[in-house]
Amino acid sequence: MPRDNEEFTAEDIEYLQHGDRAMTMRLFRPIGEGPFPIVIDLHGGCWTKGAVEDGYDRGAYFAKAGIAAAALEFRDGADGYPTSLADINYAIRWLKMNAARLHLNPARVGVTGQSSGGHLAMLAAMRPRDPRYAGIALPEGGAGIDATVQAVGMTWPVINPLSRYNNATRLKNGPDTPKWVGDIPERHDLYWKTKDAMAEGNPMLALENGEAVETPPTIWVQGRPDPVHDYRDPDSPLDLNEPERFAGAYRDAGGQIDIVDIEFATRNSDASSEPLAAFFKKQL
Repeated sequence: MPRDNEEFTAEDIEYLQHGDRAMTMRLFRPIGEGPFPIVIDLHGGCWTKGAVEDGYDRGAYFAKAGIAAAALEFRDGADGYPTSLADINYAIRWLKMNAARLHLNPARVGVTGQSSGGHLAMLAAMRPRDPRYAGIALPEGGAGIDATVQAVGMTWPVINPLSRYNNATRLKNGPDTPKWVGDIPERHDLYWKTKDAMAEGNPMLALENGEAVETPPTIWVQGRPDPVHDYRDPDSPLDLNEPERFAGAYRDAGGQIDIVDIEFATRNSDASSEPLAAFFKKQL
């Protein structure tokens, strides 16, 4: 449940329903009348776990900085790809539609996410009009509202699900499996079902294959060293780790992106929230 705070408000709001299952967001707002810029915050957890509560500290940090944040619940796990993107796309449009009563600015919208949430944030921003993602209709009055965003913030995203799956699987089948591999391949299998899906729902490969996508200004915050998210894909001809590989492809597509390195040990602290908040204040 939200905690009371004199510097911001936090409210749980239902934004969508799938049968008997209500989908909620936790909306953090600065004190005041607004309208405030809004950032949708997507939790990580290898597309199979995670919760709205994971975004509390980040949402509080943003709200104290004058930015509203919506920590989002969305379908994941066995629901599979692309259900998460359908919920995220709808939530962006829903917030725009309801911006006036929520004291938000519908023209100043960003999206952020951590790990697998970072992947979802980028994919949602790149494909705001994809019919598979935008297929859930808004209530009456919502026609014409799309899910475009003005900025993207990612913290150590799984930007290439296929390469991460292949990398973890190779290591799991090898003689000295690193502890971090854990059940990553099984979690990929649960959500993605097939390697073809991992290749299709893939921001890295979308760019490298020349797909026409949106490229809003982006920041990538990366804790280092981090073998889970910061590694070289041996199947790529480029001698680059995944952050630099993606950044190059994003710039080649006309996008602006900065990589900010932080110490791995500090990544789940304000050390990651600070550059994100500064970036969104500038872009939104």
